[in-house]
Amino acid sequence: MMWHKMTCVMMAVAGMTVAQAAELPPASYQQLPQWRGFNLLEKFMWNGQQRRFLEKDFQLISELGFNFVRLPMDYRHWIVDGDWEKIDEGVLEHIDEAVAFGKKYGVHVSINFHRAPGYTVAKPKEPKDLWTDADAQRVCAMHWATFARRYRGVPNANLSFNLFNEPSSISGENYAQVVKIITDAIRKEDPERLVICDGLQWGKKPCLELVPLQVAQATRGYWPMNISHYQASWAGGEKYALPTWPQPVIVGWLAGPVKKDLSAPLPITWDEGAASTLRLRIGTVSQHIHLQLKADGEPLWDRKFVCGPGEGEWKKARFVEQWQIYQNEYDLDCIIDIPAGTRELTLEAISGDWVEISELGVTRGEQPEAKVSLLTGYGNKPQPIRFAKGAWQCDNQYDRQYHWDNSVMPWEKLREQGIGVMVGEFGAFNKTPHDVVLRWLDDCLANWQKAGWGWAMWNFRGSFGVLDSGRADVAYEDFNGHKLDRKMLDVLLKYK
Repeated sequence: MMWHKMTCVMMAVAGMTVAQAAELPPASYQQLPQWRGFNLLEKFMWNGQQRRFLEKDFQLISELGFNFVRLPMDYRHWIVDGDWEKIDEGVLEHIDEAVAFGKKYGVHVSINFHRAPGYTVAKPKEPKDLWTDADAQRVCAMHWATFARRYRGVPNANLSFNLFNEPSSISGENYAQVVKIITDAIRKEDPERLVICDGLQWGKKPCLELVPLQVAQATRGYWPMNISHYQASWAGGEKYALPTWPQPVIVGWLAGPVKKDLSAPLPITWDEGAASTLRLRIGTVSQHIHLQLKADGEPLWDRKFVCGPGEGEWKKARFVEQWQIYQNEYDLDCIIDIPAGTRELTLEAISGDWVEISELGVTRGEQPEAKVSLLTGYGNKPQPIRFAKGAWQCDNQYDRQYHWDNSVMPWEKLREQGIGVMVGEFGAFNKTPHDVVLRWLDDCLANWQKAGWGWAMWNFRGSFGVLDSGRADVAYEDFNGHKLDRKMLDVLLKYK
């Protein structure tokens, strides 16, 4: 068998001895195991340098009690001189090593094209578009066929293919058309290979159009983004308020009389404290809006926002062709003095279309600002909220049950049709307060265990992981030359 021959050669070259590895559970598109593991990033982004996967990572992952790695990779690592039709066999041997390490240590390896020929969520964009360009589809299929041929005969218990990372602005029909081209190429070389496809909308939505193609699907564990990507500059995280968990859900979308059926004020019960400063961050304004804030029924502040072309108070003028209107992004803070003894505030759009209030903040004396991010989806009517004891409060909140209802249950329709599901990436950036991360992780992991899903944290070593994460609020433990976040590890192991 090709796999057996390749493994023996690789082990001999590396001076390894094949140890008895833990037996991995069987895997199929109908039933994915409850894998537990991490993403390894040695070939995640091409920067002109080759990095090999580290045997030590596989050893430590196995010793800590985990059994899965996902390898998100950039195809530019293995092409020759930028020619996407020429593949460097020497670089593919680096991936051979990772597959062999997985076999040696009882760790399933899932190969992912994070950047595929014609598609990426990263920058720069690909010259050709995989979803529409036949040449890109042909080349991408050739790459995946090369991997399928190379690993023909490797059991699905040991190896799977995760085709593309987080497809975003495409339809399910378009996605399925391209996946069929790729899976046909894979199955021509290796008919039984297990294929996993990320869901739509960056992996957040199941794709029912893929069901006939007999592929499993993967979702993401980055909700809510203000926890997972707080202060992460590449995801706009510097705009998020300091996160909490559980987290109050405050609607910040206000409609004016133009949207009569959706127009409603935002009532705020105030705690009659000392004089305060209220900050409203104005996000997107559609056409024009006139906001008014009342304190105990009396007008306290009002302001008009009128969109248009060119420069203005807004950060970005945006003309929407479909509606022939401007919907400008302001990202503007409005500061309002609130008198001492105030008992109730009411914010209302008294004329105009609609506006997003993306954040609220309160400052009193020398105390730090108490701020909260708001839910800004179109059509969400605001509900009563409170500011009491120095914190924002409301009856609705993001918590374990909300996560189950909104991030897990939508995927149950796949299981009903015999499709396996897993979480291909999850985790929180190292600027999110550690106690918040741990509470949030515990709820996410509990729900995924209840659903029977496996998962892979982004990453093992690094700013999201359990090793060398660089968090300022963690007492690290020395571990095999690394800094181990023991509390985070304990939460993961709780659901192993």
